[in-house]
Parts: sequence; C-alpha cells; structure tokens
Amino acid sequence: MGKRKAGPSDENPNADLCEVLLELADYEKNVTRQMHKFNAYRKAASVLSKHPTRVKNGTEAKRLDGIGDKIGKKIDEIIATGKLQKLEKIRADDTNVAINLLTRVTGIGPAAAQKLVQEGISTIEDLRKHPEKLNHHQQIGLRHFEDFEKRIPREEMIKLQDIAFKVINELDEDYEAKVCGSFRRGADSSGDIDVLVTHPSFTSKTKKKIRLLHDIVDSLKETDFITDTLSLGDSKFMGVCRLPEGKDGKEHPFRRIDIRLIPHDQYYPALLYFTGSDAFNKNMRAKALEEGFTLNEYTLRPVGSTGVPGEPLPITSEKDIFDYIGMKYKNPEERNM
Repeated sequence: MGKRKAGPSDENPNADLCEVLLELADYEKNVTRQMHKFNAYRKAASVLSKHPTRVKNGTEAKRLDGIGDKIGKKIDEIIATGKLQKLEKIRADDTNVAINLLTRVTGIGPAAAQKLVQEGISTIEDLRKHPEKLNHHQQIGLRHFEDFEKRIPREEMIKLQDIAFKVINELDEDYEAKVCGSFRRGADSSGDIDVLVTHPSFTSKTKKKIRLLHDIVDSLKETDFITDTLSLGDSKFMGVCRLPEGKDGKEHPFRRIDIRLIPHDQYYPALLYFTGSDAFNKNMRAKALEEGFTLNEYTLRPVGSTGVPGEPLPITSEKDIFDYIGMKYKNPEERNM
C-alpha cells in the first residue's frame, strides 16, 4: 500500500479507515507473517468498505460483524488524531517498507523479500542491479513490475478475452472458456486475467496425461498473445500476455494471465468458486451445509445422516448448484458481497 491520503468518499465513506487497515494487513502478512492478524484486518476493511455511512467512532464500528475491541480502538485513534501510531512506526522502519515493496514483485513472497532485504536489497532499483538473486518467475515479475502494478480497464479485459477465446475456439470448438474473478462480476477494472477452460474429453476420471492446456498455450504463443511463461503444468498455466500493437504503433502494457484446465464434470463448481466474491462463496457453502450438502470448488455432494459426503451430484450449469441447495439464482454481477 502506498501512503495515499484517502479521505471519506461518496463511494466509500470509510475509505481512509480501510486504507489504514489494509496497510496493517500487508504488514502482518509480509513482515510479521501473522496470517490471523492479516485476515482480521482484511475482514474489518471489507466490512467497513460496504458500510453505507461514515462510522463515528470505534464503538459504532464494533457493532459490525468482524470488528472487535482492538480494531475498534484503532478506529477511535484514527478518527481522533487523523493517524495511527502503530502505522507511523511501521512506515518509519526502512526494513518494513522494503519488505512490503519487494513483495509487490510477482513471484517474491514474504520469505524471499526478507532474505533480499537482509542482503541489502531495499528498492526495485537495487533488484534490477542484482538479477542473479532472482529466479525465472521473479525476473519476469521485475521486468514487468510497472505494468503489473497497473489495473486493467474493463474495455481492455474484453479485448484480451476476445483474442484468447478466438484462438481457443479455432483450436477446438468444444472448449468452453470463461474469464472469472471480479471481471465476471462486472468490475470496471481487474488486477489480472483468470481464465477457466474445460473440454468434454477431460473429466475427473481421465487417467492419461492430457495435452489440452499445453495446446492452448502453444497456440496463444504462436499468435504472440502470450509473451512469457511463469509456470506450466497439466492443469495450470501462469504467464504474461498483452494486446497486439495498435494501428497507431502504441504498445500495450504486459498483463498477468492464469489459465486453469478444469475437468468437465467439475467445471461449474469451479466457475462458481473462481467468480467469487469470497464472501458470497462463504455464504453459499454455509447454505449448502444447512441444506445437507457440502460444496467446494470441485463438487457438490449430499451429506447423509452418517456425516460422510456421498457421490458428487451431476451439475451442468451454475444454476444447478443454486437449485440443489434451494437458493435463488444470482447472476455474477449480483455476487459482489
């Protein structure tokens, strides 16, 4: 998180409080490695960002689900003084700042960032002087650092999607593909492109090694859509893509893309899961349990009186899942919780 000063806005009257909580979350994840605190700050920020009015103090904030005493006190301090001592100390510590910065490079996790900082690397410029300290994935992350930091406007996401799907359908029209995440929920911009693909010839029962994903990646490379490979297995590709040069000779930014190959019989639970939002998925899983089912990214299964899940139910659309658990179908745009 940068040190942007965000005040209350029309869209989110608690934007400044959310910024602080998210910066604390980054610190707990990257520096102290305390994931329970990271999750607590993230949850509190998420709840606050959806609250329709400005919270007046910590007591009011604590009435919201997911905000406890400690975060309530921090909110009191921010509202009273305009800042938070704990965060001022974190920002004043060069090591914390360096670790947080380095983890923004794709492929550099908290442990790798801490090691680099111990070796005297504290800026992106330092990293560029020592490429030998980075693996293949991290070197690509560094090369495209500025591009990966930029959000992808929806208009560009649609163009990227159309190019990828045209290539995939020309390869074999039996492929089914969708871009998931916040894009599918109608967001104005996205952080990266997350594509789910499936093919009727590949199911959870398929034993032999399949080349379906490799064929897709090869075709996308041939058309210069994919520019770099970060990793490629039988079921997941992580890499880099970009739009072709415009008629005006303008070069487009490089973008992160993941493509997952999903067994045909597990495609719709996966589509539901990877579309999100996280809160929506959580609610659906809870509703499924209430109705006697267990739902995850692979299957929906009935849970009998013994408590042991049975065979996966046949699913041919997302709507099937809603119907089984007695929930009214919601379009992807209605799943932003």
